[in-house]
Amino acid sequence: MAVISYKVDELDCAEEASVLRRALAHKDGVLDLDFDLLNARMTVAYGPELIGPDEILAAVRGTGMTAVPWEDRTQAESESLWRRHGRPVMTAASGLLLAAGFASHWALHGDILDAVTGGAGRPEHALPLLSLVLYLGAVVTGAWYVAPRAVMAAVRWRPDMHLLMMVAVAGAMAIGEWFEAATVSFLFAVAQMLEHWSVARARRAVGALMDLSPAAARVLDPDSGGILEKPVAEVPVGAVIVVRPGEKVPLDGTILTGQTTVNQAPITGESRPVAKGPADEVFAGTINERGTIHFEATRPAGDTTLARIIHLVQQSQSRRAPTEQWIEKFARYYTPVMMALALVVAVLPPLLVGGQWSEWLYRGLVLLVIACPCALVISTPVSVVSGLTSAMRNGILIKGGMYLEAVGRLRAIAMDKTGTLTYGRPEVQEVVPLEGHTPAELLERAAAIEADSVHPLADAVVRRAIADGVNVRRARQFRVLKGKGAEGQLDGRRYWIGSHRLMHERGRETPEAHQRASELEDAGHSVVAVGSEGHVCGLLSVADGVREGAPEAIRALKGLGVREVLMLTGDNEQTARSVAQVTGVDEWRAGLLPEDKVEAVRQLVAEHGRVAMVGDGVNDAPAMAVASMSIAMGAIGSDAAIEAADVTLMSDELPKLPWLIAHSRRTLATIKQNVTFALGLKAAFIVLALLGVATLWMAIAADTGASLLVIFNGLRLLRIGRG
Repeated sequence: MAVISYKVDELDCAEEASVLRRALAHKDGVLDLDFDLLNARMTVAYGPELIGPDEILAAVRGTGMTAVPWEDRTQAESESLWRRHGRPVMTAASGLLLAAGFASHWALHGDILDAVTGGAGRPEHALPLLSLVLYLGAVVTGAWYVAPRAVMAAVRWRPDMHLLMMVAVAGAMAIGEWFEAATVSFLFAVAQMLEHWSVARARRAVGALMDLSPAAARVLDPDSGGILEKPVAEVPVGAVIVVRPGEKVPLDGTILTGQTTVNQAPITGESRPVAKGPADEVFAGTINERGTIHFEATRPAGDTTLARIIHLVQQSQSRRAPTEQWIEKFARYYTPVMMALALVVAVLPPLLVGGQWSEWLYRGLVLLVIACPCALVISTPVSVVSGLTSAMRNGILIKGGMYLEAVGRLRAIAMDKTGTLTYGRPEVQEVVPLEGHTPAELLERAAAIEADSVHPLADAVVRRAIADGVNVRRARQFRVLKGKGAEGQLDGRRYWIGSHRLMHERGRETPEAHQRASELEDAGHSVVAVGSEGHVCGLLSVADGVREGAPEAIRALKGLGVREVLMLTGDNEQTARSVAQVTGVDEWRAGLLPEDKVEAVRQLVAEHGRVAMVGDGVNDAPAMAVASMSIAMGAIGSDAAIEAADVTLMSDELPKLPWLIAHSRRTLATIKQNVTFALGLKAAFIVLALLGVATLWMAIAADTGASLLVIFNGLRLLRIGRG
């Protein structure tokens, strides 16, 4: 099996993809087809022994479209100005010729009404030859890109909007309505150009991702110690890269030296820069803000987190929303039905009731024009692409329109506790000084002893001291008290740090210290006592901290109509109850094994129907699999999480979740507005056409206006602010 990709210039919406699928899917040797509408890319898996690239290209040309191999797309565009600018040039030419034809007719007859009607029904004011030639030119240039595809549709007997428009134009010319034929041709060309423009705008918004990562990196030469500038594609894994303040990080890696803050918003949508130091990860496309850093590249350019995001965004276009699929099916039957109805309107009244052939043929042509499904067909793809792109700008990766729609219909959410509602690491929650000490003194002594420890609780103590502005010094004569704590000397005095048990063993536990320690333990915290040879200086409570914004996010979810938020954890009941009380979840379940989480999610699905499981995308994979959809939290740098989940929140910001649900509902509302408007307008004009009130130019103006409105309404989603 071989795989080849093509850039197809006209591949802008589902209709073109359907045409290509019908032309290629049944050919011997074609094994699979995949379409990336956002990048106008068609990928074909084929058997080389049965079909070759030349035959595939010939089949594409048979549809009236043009294609070039994907790797040659840039060269083809640079070599052919016509490929890039032909459509707007022909559309502009059509408009100018139409205006010239109208002006010449008006000037030669001196009657604007005569120019508008084209002289129809007034033999004494026949259309001047100059005007006729100009109108014909307007028709030809306006239909330049439409006619070939209309012919192919007729040959295949697969009526589409291109065939429908060309029949209407030909009919108008046949009955002498040259002005209206030229107007229809021009306005339909405008509508097609707008469709290309709208998809191109969304395409550019996603393409902006490509520009996030710089093209070159400053690499430290291990031999000379100098700095060499290399293309990122040539930088090997393990190379040391230097990034100065204000520069973009070129590759994923781990910091070796330097302290800085990094703006990760281009990828995660985070509202604040993130502090980074030695051993911390940095990601391609993020921006170094303060200090110079040296980091070791851990992935090649084609495998960075940013590269994976770009790949998945491109893939997301093939996972179409249910509404999009419904519209495609609707349009498949709608177009031939409307053509048949137009034929009935044009033929039956003259045959059955003696109506005038010219009048009823004209009404049939009006019906053909207003029946054009252009606005309807593009109403959903533009909205979906805009919605996906806006979410991506906010650090939320959605793997297709189907998931964008589904998230807005969620009725319940199950959340893992550790790493989702909490930070997933111990943090000092309370500082309780005793015996007249201050919080700063307590933290200074605790951090001095813990500075050389590798225990997770020690890291928590040191982080809290630094966060509170305490100068962290290292204690002398540091010694580990195995299973109990540690001790060391600071400013000539000996201090110890350890558990509640160590405080009791040393005989320093006062009634006040015992009471406060018991209260903290009852709240699910681990107690760390800090003391000297004479007394207990104070207590530190350590626990996995509730994530900033978690309570507000839960309240926002409930405000959006989510019926139940369930917290699942393998921790003990005491810890679970404490987190549940702080966050405000509706229900919690503790002491769960992975299979218990699966059963809990199954019960939630049975009760509410549409349920999401929010976790890290790896440890919670079984529970995610049985939920209606899976959402990975804080997945920047995690390939497994990005690949596994339907929706990925790239940052650790839980408030992104209610923003996502609200954004999904905005997108759904926009789609419904577009579909309702497009169908409603057509229904109204169908009635007007049957009554003989609507004219051809009114119909095409209404159709083009509808296309404009649904395009701009969909593109509004690109301007949605950050969550």
